[in-house]
Amino acid sequence: QVQLVESGGGLVQPGGSLRLSCAASGFTLRYYAIGWFRQAPGKEREGVSCIDSLDARTYYGDSVQGRFTISRDNNKNMVYLQMNSLKPEDTAVYYCATDNGAAGCRDSHALVRELVHFWGQGTQVTVSS
Repeated sequence: QVQLVESGGGLVQPGGSLRLSCAASGFTLRYYAIGWFRQAPGKEREGVSCIDSLDARTYYGDSVQGRFTISRDNNKNMVYLQMNSLKPEDTAVYYCATDNGAAGCRDSHALVRELVHFWGQGTQVTVSS
């Protein structure tokens, strides 16, 4: 079965850290650019970070630059999002997604939605005291 599964979400205090994981099954992640998106209540889904397939070049949105780090382990078929210095405004459901195998990040922190091939089911991150 082809799927992406996120994990690692939870409740954390402001200033805390979480590490999200995105596990692929049924296909090989190494050939895909991977993006992390998030969607807060009442807001549109937004791109957070992206990592290219071949050179693993990374991109970040302004709101997470310097606090979040995206990485991939192709041997484990995994992608990660290390989130530090979390803020209440980071509260959202976080999703990982792949491109279509050819598009790449296109020098952007947000995968082009129309070119997303696989979506995960999401993991909730809540930043609150």
